[in-house]
Amino acid sequence: METIKPLEGKRILVTGGTGSLGQTLVSRLLRGEMGRPARITVFSRDEAKQHYMRLDYMHRDAATDDVIYQNSQDLLTFRIGDVRDYPALVAAMRDADIVFHAAALKQVPSCEYFPFEAVQTNIIGAANVARAISENGLPVETVVGISTDKACKPINVMGMTKALQERVLIEANRDCPTTRFMCVRYGNVIASRGSIVPLFVEQIRNGKTLTVTLPEMTRFLLSLDRAVDTVFAAVTHGKRGETYVPKVKSANITDVAKALMGDKDLPITYTGIRPGEKVHEIMVSEEECFRTIERGDYYVILPVLPELRDEDDTPPALSAEYSSKDDNISGTELRALLSSAGGEIERFIAGN
Repeated sequence: METIKPLEGKRILVTGGTGSLGQTLVSRLLRGEMGRPARITVFSRDEAKQHYMRLDYMHRDAATDDVIYQNSQDLLTFRIGDVRDYPALVAAMRDADIVFHAAALKQVPSCEYFPFEAVQTNIIGAANVARAISENGLPVETVVGISTDKACKPINVMGMTKALQERVLIEANRDCPTTRFMCVRYGNVIASRGSIVPLFVEQIRNGKTLTVTLPEMTRFLLSLDRAVDTVFAAVTHGKRGETYVPKVKSANITDVAKALMGDKDLPITYTGIRPGEKVHEIMVSEEECFRTIERGDYYVILPVLPELRDEDDTPPALSAEYSSKDDNISGTELRALLSSAGGEIERFIAGN
């Protein structure tokens, strides 16, 4: 059976490509597992991150990573710009076939203190992507918006703006009939910048007290590669207006701290909930259940607008919300999941 290569020969733009998800996505695109792209362009506003990302690919060891090394020389380009800046975004998208829209303000407390900044990046940035295609007749085939579980029943600014980002992109299917707009929604990425696991690792290394907000706090946990798997599943099998949600494990955050400690016995202190923070995360709400189906290892939320849905007699996959408070893992299973993050986290657990 021939393997599907939906990105073969495609010109790809990754907004926010210097972020944790963006860098993992670019690395896997360069491996060619979805087909060899014609070009990959990283579009972001941070020149320092672009500089170090460029150097990383220039200096990779060709003897051990020859596919990525060679492809990075041939395929990878960088472009400074901001999704808030409509003309810059139009220029970057003008010759793109596929757009992975990962640019975002994603730190919950930062968005609480600077809510309009989150509006401009997370909502207006997404609107600019759709507007660029609609107003300029750009030949973009597919747009995948990277969302978050915090967009489901949002109680913080980050989640609210991401929820609107989802709606902006899904609705864009009406105005851009030749472009397939989809979203992916997932939970806490284990090794991403600013997440709790790297913080715990740093606290344990320094023999400090571990800080947890509340004893009841739970989170979905997945590796960066699992997040990229979700993006690739949407590109390969997704239909216009769908939102892909991975089936992943969840854990109590105190158990995460204990799993990372291993044999060490460091104190844990509870600091209280942060501005805008949820106790439990939800990836599919009870209101979305009736239009959620299963597709392999994913739940797929069908579009909220009925005119974007195909006739489908598939029964709903869920009868209740998909929440991190349910079916938590701990112990050996949790340590194995944390190790799946690879890199520094995997080495830390192996040596601890």
